[in-house]
Amino acid sequence: MLVTIFGGGGFVGRYVAQELLARGMRVRVAGRNPGDAMRVKPLGGLGQTQLVRADVTDAASVARAVAGADAVVNLVAVLDGKLDAINHQGAANVAQAVADAGIETFVHISAIGADPASDSAYGRSKGQGEQAVRAACPNAIIICPSIIFGREDQFTNRFAGMARLMPVLPVLAPETKFQPVYVVDVARAIAEAVANGKVHAGRTFELGGPQLMSMLEINRFIAEHSGHGRALLPMPDVAGSLLSLIPCSPITRDQWKMLARDTVVGPDAAGLADLGIAPTPMGAVADSWLVTYRKHGRFSRRARA
Repeated sequence: MLVTIFGGGGFVGRYVAQELLARGMRVRVAGRNPGDAMRVKPLGGLGQTQLVRADVTDAASVARAVAGADAVVNLVAVLDGKLDAINHQGAANVAQAVADAGIETFVHISAIGADPASDSAYGRSKGQGEQAVRAACPNAIIICPSIIFGREDQFTNRFAGMARLMPVLPVLAPETKFQPVYVVDVARAIAEAVANGKVHAGRTFELGGPQLMSMLEINRFIAEHSGHGRALLPMPDVAGSLLSLIPCSPITRDQWKMLARDTVVGPDAAGLADLGIAPTPMGAVADSWLVTYRKHGRFSRRARA
């Protein structure tokens, strides 16, 4: 089975490729810079991985990348910048290429909170992308994760880096709720959807971890596990809103709008359990990389007798 992965060289994509390769599938990693996916090559056997150049905003390159594939996974997305061109029109290009090629299994990665009517440009672009995918491929499998954490993420690592440098750590949107999901669990969910595309055809899954955590609780966890018992300063919403209006601010207005709403799995949504996956708590795995932020790294604790 040959699977084309758009965005397979990225953070989540590398884990998805590894899961598919472990199942004996062939993987074609499609991206604007195929060199970014070189680290995927050693994960499979000789000839099991292909690297091709493709840009989701270029319909012709997308069509070439899916030619001959048995399944397609679209992981490409941006948080700012060309939101409509990539999250909406790019998803539409991939879905149309899948439909034109007659490929039966298509897995599109969206996000919890994606909504064509969202006041956030990001949420709106992801919601419009979902609509475009459903219009071209009614049997597409749509997977919507909460915030994803893992060894190379830009989530726990960013906060751990801030905790190491700042004596007091300000926390924006401290009461906003998240359901952090482990990248390995997300990759396994996508691999399951690919392997059993006919079983899951047309379904939408929302992926969240076993813990419902506020932004304040997440920051406290990261500070403690990275060895920095920093004082946390919950910021009132009015302060966060004003900060997002300042030019060159660390948070944009659209990012603030995204932070203003909870990112948790809906009460009636299908999730990891429906794909046969037990969610991994953050505390079970995060120490393996947060330890690098401690003052003396892995040697910051006394040896046990």
